[in-house]
Amino acid sequence: MSDLEARLLDAHMQSDKRSLVSLYTEAAHQAPTPDAAAFFLTQAYVYALETAHEDCSVLNDRLVAMGRNPD
Repeated sequence: MSDLEARLLDAHMQSDKRSLVSLYTEAAHQAPTPDAAAFFLTQAYVYALETAHEDCSVLNDRLVAMGRNPD
């Protein structure tokens, strides 16, 4: 298990949604394919919406640019 996977699992276990935004965004940056990056960004965006995170619009813009979120 990678360090990132361990941190993601820990954040899930702690229900730390704000950390999940950052961790899933980090996972998107490391993703091996555009589909994997879109998956991770979608997860980050969902948690951002749930917490009124300041990165909501940035994540939405990235997903729209990838053709993954109708704006």
